[in-house]
Amino acid sequence: MAVVKLNDGNRIPALGLGIWQIPADQTSHIVSSALRMGYALVDGAAIYGNETGLGEGLRQSGVARDQVFVTTKIWNDRQGHDETLRAFDVSVARLGLEPDLLLIHWPCPQKGLYLDTWRAMIRLREAGRVKSIGVSNFMGDHLERLIGETGVTPVLNQIELHPGLQQAELRALHDRLGIVTQSWTPLGKGQAFDAAPVQAVAARTGKTPAQVILRWHIQLGCSVIPRSTDAGRLAQNLDVCDFSLTEDEMTAMATLDAGLRGGPDPRLFS
Repeated sequence: MAVVKLNDGNRIPALGLGIWQIPADQTSHIVSSALRMGYALVDGAAIYGNETGLGEGLRQSGVARDQVFVTTKIWNDRQGHDETLRAFDVSVARLGLEPDLLLIHWPCPQKGLYLDTWRAMIRLREAGRVKSIGVSNFMGDHLERLIGETGVTPVLNQIELHPGLQQAELRALHDRLGIVTQSWTPLGKGQAFDAAPVQAVAARTGKTPAQVILRWHIQLGCSVIPRSTDAGRLAQNLDVCDFSLTEDEMTAMATLDAGLRGGPDPRLFS
């Protein structure tokens, strides 16, 4: 699997496993199975309630710790400098390991705490407790304030991104700032599976609509974290390296953008 270089010199796999909404009692089995298939990135978060299973799954897999990129996130009610440090310690205890990447899960601008949270995360990185730090669901003004007031640019911004919500303007800002775009809900709940541009690529390549869309994300330069609990679909999601969309097909995919946000508005959610 391809990797994407982060602005701190570290690298993140272009495709990984998201574990949002995977039941806690299934997480270790699914993570272990995925890692044995060849996944090398697992995206977790404190609010998902399954950090313990993530860590257990990694250990059960037999895959070396340094071969797996682990992400977790600081939840909204744990923002603030000292709260972030405490929340990180709780996540480390649940995981049984220190993560490779720590994210602020949502900016929660009404709380006015994401700068303090970021400063705590800078401290954790400087102490060597986490390799990389980034954000999730940040808009352009949030990013610019963060960078302007701390001088530290997030390595990554994880955002809702799928054919129906392509966020071209925000992706362009990421490119200018040297921030990797990572896509959550990358398949858009299947809403574009029957769209003509997706179906055309699927027919040409013999791939599924889901594989076509995941490959589209990778060709955009994104890291992408689809979720599945089905072994067959986990294998299919990983099998997207042996074909490419043409330039014309990428252009056709761009026409599917309809601004269809399925998750919360980052400017309002807290």
